[in-house]
Amino acid sequence: MSPELTRKKNNLFIVLSGIFLTNALIAEMIGVKIFSAENTVGMAPAHLDILGFTMDFNLTAGVVIWPIVFVTTDLINEYFGKPGVKRISYLTAGLIAYSFVVIFLSIKLPPANWWLEANNTDNAGNYFNIDFAFNKIFGQGQRIIIGSLTAFLIGQLVDVFVFQKLRKITGPKKLWLRATGSTLVSQLVDSFVVLFLAFTGIFSTSQIIAIGITNYIYKFLVAVALTPVIYAGHYVIDNYLGREHAQRIADEASGGSESFF
Repeated sequence: MSPELTRKKNNLFIVLSGIFLTNALIAEMIGVKIFSAENTVGMAPAHLDILGFTMDFNLTAGVVIWPIVFVTTDLINEYFGKPGVKRISYLTAGLIAYSFVVIFLSIKLPPANWWLEANNTDNAGNYFNIDFAFNKIFGQGQRIIIGSLTAFLIGQLVDVFVFQKLRKITGPKKLWLRATGSTLVSQLVDSFVVLFLAFTGIFSTSQIIAIGITNYIYKFLVAVALTPVIYAGHYVIDNYLGREHAQRIADEASGGSESFF
């Protein structure tokens, strides 16, 4: 591989990793907020009857940008294989864990009195405790954090495994199949792992499954909708590396991604 191609390949990994890491970290931070997907697009609540529970598409704010993580995972998967996905996934999980430690320590810091007094009313003049609000927003439960990180890592390993298995079958063709297929399988695992780890003993098994199905329906629709974005990303990267070089790099990445771990 020429020095110029090596430089381009390294730059590509840095850019994709930066996009992946930034969006994964932000998604974890904003994930504490729950929003109504139906209200966001001006629709009435879905009121789906799932296992005896009435379910709407009430989702964490993190899902708004998580599709960017899907796309960058598939692009890293295609050009850097399992080693590339593992490297950035472990690094991201470590930095997310570090972020939560820093946030936990910041919650324990005693607030300055002037800060409390200067920020003790909202725009309507209603009193509120800004330190309590800060702690409530950022102080996610330990089980949710552990469940989220565990599900993230398992989901990434499943994604790269399924992606590369599909590539062995299809070769460089049918990008939509391996990109969408790997995301659908990995997010099925991710959706239920995080819920069972975080809410077992709090919600019933049936309710956890119902919530997981609702979340997965959303992720399924998003994964399908992202197919054109995946193709656009490949087009840009192939032109950047050169189509012949890009194909060779993708083939090499696939050859080094046999096992699950």
